[in-house]
Amino acid sequence: MPAHTDQPGPDARLTRQQVAWRAAQDLADGNYVNLGIGLPVLVANYAPENIEVIFQSENGIVGVGPVASDNMADPDLVDAGSQRVTLRPGGAIVDSAAAFAMIRGGHIDLTLLGGFEVASNGDFANWDLGASPKGQLVGGAMDLAAGAKDVRVLMTHTTKTGAPRLLERCNLSLTAVGVVKRVYTDLAVLDIRDGGFVVRQMVPTMTEEALQNLTGAPLVFDEPCGPLICPDLS
Repeated sequence: MPAHTDQPGPDARLTRQQVAWRAAQDLADGNYVNLGIGLPVLVANYAPENIEVIFQSENGIVGVGPVASDNMADPDLVDAGSQRVTLRPGGAIVDSAAAFAMIRGGHIDLTLLGGFEVASNGDFANWDLGASPKGQLVGGAMDLAAGAKDVRVLMTHTTKTGAPRLLERCNLSLTAVGVVKRVYTDLAVLDIRDGGFVVRQMVPTMTEEALQNLTGAPLVFDEPCGPLICPDLS
């Protein structure tokens, strides 16, 4: 495993909002997209205006809008992570059974999930028994990973202590096996192809060597590997 040195400065990394913006740029017109708890919910704020995407929340919202501002917050309108959201025109509130019928029936084109670890073969873990005293908090992620046509993960490239989250093999209990196709981190956009990570874009301040040193699996750098540039969303 590579040595985890050359940790970049804070200004080298994308913010949570920028990671969400970048993921939103790959959405396709007409898609039904499930947004996982946490970082993925922010993607609804940045959907391109020239396409129509229907965002779904597993707790029963079809047509999720941007995260609610303080003056727009409705305590009765929350996503699966209890974050207050808005409803797009034409949106609907359904019961949990209908929401999961969409998921388990293969009607979700893409799910965007948060993650703790992703392996180079597409395995991923987005829950950790040691992270909470509440017990097993996997939620609906297993259903989403099995039922969605495309699974992509949004996450930080490393932990707060600099340990890699992109690995040859996950250390945590798996959410699903071999399903992740693309990963958006605060340093790079990577595809999983032929059993390995292929870097499509990385932040301009990062070198190939430095990114490899922050990753727990071999990287292939796409030709050409473009710069990962996002607008200032602070």
